[in-house]
Amino acid sequence: MKKGFSVILLLFMHLGLMAQFSLAPLPFSYKALEPIIDATTVEVHYHKHHQGYVTNLNAALSDITRTKTLEELLAQAGQYGNAIRNNAGGHYNHTLYWQLLTPANNTKVDPTLLAAINNTFGSLGGLYEQLVREGLSRFGSGWAWLVITPDGKLKVGSTPNQDNPLMDVSELKGYPLIGIDVWEHAYYLNYKHKRSDYLQAICTALNWDVISTRYREATSLRNNK
Repeated sequence: MKKGFSVILLLFMHLGLMAQFSLAPLPFSYKALEPIIDATTVEVHYHKHHQGYVTNLNAALSDITRTKTLEELLAQAGQYGNAIRNNAGGHYNHTLYWQLLTPANNTKVDPTLLAAINNTFGSLGGLYEQLVREGLSRFGSGWAWLVITPDGKLKVGSTPNQDNPLMDVSELKGYPLIGIDVWEHAYYLNYKHKRSDYLQAICTALNWDVISTRYREATSLRNNK
């Protein structure tokens, strides 16, 4: 039985039918972010939209791209066409988005990161204001970001659709610390057309423990180059 299963598994792999990417579990329940985001929005956003990107990405993979990590696909997105660009971006962006949100209100900004934020934006509130501004200025669908740039500075910007700052095709370049979804499906049931209200509210649900860890990892990698 085990031998037969192994043969079938190898056959599927040879035919390119094995899914390389999968949907990670949500780090909280559907209703955990209420009243900031309602349970229905979280469930549909996760199971329909995010799962759709994973499914479509796996379907678009070729013999060459199937061997790549998600980050490698992003770094070479301009070479692989829109199916991989859009769906690899959608998978990465949403995976990060879920990690960055928390129902807890006791997460803390790392002191070194807070000093960098204060130096760049004046205060944590100043950072939030710029994130809201970038999210509002993004015409149509896209994402608002806080990144650490290749030269080690903090920068706020936005990208269209499912592009992100790791892509070779993105004007905004850097390692994402914060990514906020500004597609209407992320907020419309709660906030209708009031994207500003959503952006201000979502800033209160950011998980600064995760963001601080990402900042430490990014600065450590840069310092060790």
